Amino acid sequence: MAVDPAIPDQLLMVPGPTPVLPEVRAYGARPLINHRSQDFRELYRRLHEGLRQVFQTEHDVFVWPASGTGALECAVVNCFSPGERVLVLPMGAFGERFAEIAEAFGLRVERMPAEYGAAPDAEAVAERLRREDGAFAGVLCTFNETSTGVLLRQAAIAAAVRRHAPDALLLVDAVSGLGGADLRTDEWDCDVVIAGSQKALMIPPGLGVLAVGPRALRAGERARLPRSYWDWRPYKAMQHHGETPYTPAVSLWYELDAAVRRILAEGLPAVFERHKKMRAVARAAFPAAGFPLLASEADASPTVTAACLPAGLAFPALQEGLERRGVQVGGGMGPLRGRMIRIGHMGALGAADLLRFFALFDDVLADLGAGGAGRAHAAAAAAAARVGLAPEG
Repeated sequence: MAVDPAIPDQLLMVPGPTPVLPEVRAYGARPLINHRSQDFRELYRRLHEGLRQVFQTEHDVFVWPASGTGALECAVVNCFSPGERVLVLPMGAFGERFAEIAEAFGLRVERMPAEYGAAPDAEAVAERLRREDGAFAGVLCTFNETSTGVLLRQAAIAAAVRRHAPDALLLVDAVSGLGGADLRTDEWDCDVVIAGSQKALMIPPGLGVLAVGPRALRAGERARLPRSYWDWRPYKAMQHHGETPYTPAVSLWYELDAAVRRILAEGLPAVFERHKKMRAVARAAFPAAGFPLLASEADASPTVTAACLPAGLAFPALQEGLERRGVQVGGGMGPLRGRMIRIGHMGALGAADLLRFFALFDDVLADLGAGGAGRAHAAAAAAAARVGLAPEG
């Protein structure tokens, strides 16, 4: 049987999907097993316990064959009823997507948008909630905004919700943040935290993962939005059997199991610190090449960096030059389309990848007559040395 030519190796610097470690890929290539077998039940229980540690929760974790967007829809339809009001705190394209999902199911959505490149102000959120006690059934927020490279001050937002809207459910989109930034699901009293497999969890796309607390489970018993495939009640009912109600993506479960065990072996504090160091390298390199950063230091994501293009440089030319060198990057979204470059530095990516990227980035800028001269790479190398990020990392 003919086999398609192999796709050449790429330096995948987009904000997702992210590279998958060879040993994780190999684990996913193991022979399939029956998802109603004891072998799968053992995998289920091991992965469930590992994911609880990554989410920093003692409560339930459900895994769906789905994209992150599917998992967002799952959270919405299980928590609310038609016509209920929710407050959404968008700070970019994916926060807006969360609001659009809620609107699609007939919820009354009020937005408190932050400027692109900034995070919502917790005091302003608190004041809004204080004005109408009990007005909102839920608050929907984005922990890490992939489109802008901004990290939410999640603890402060959660405190505002609990202080001024204690009955509201707090739903957190952590698709590009979980596993790369400290997110304390239980300590910060988050009701639902949503993640995707293809970001800092460092396996291929295809799994939506939700941590679901007891308030959200109780809400799911009375919620009246339409749901069938996304209904988490059958998942909860079968959890004690170590099985899922529908056929799981077994090969991706293998890979997630391997990746989670690797994360826990490194230790969550070390993983978070490593991502902060990668952020420091990226934030040193882009300005050195004349690319202003979109997010302030206080709001900067540890997993995604967004930088504005200098005047006169077109993103398609930059992207084409990088692709000719085997490098994939992201561009701007929404109102920032064509005006920025976004890179991911999460999961399995290490210092060597980041330094290689900025060396090639300098080459492309030189070809375009837009700088170069090794400035980005030199700044990246100096920052890596300063923060103690080893090239083999």
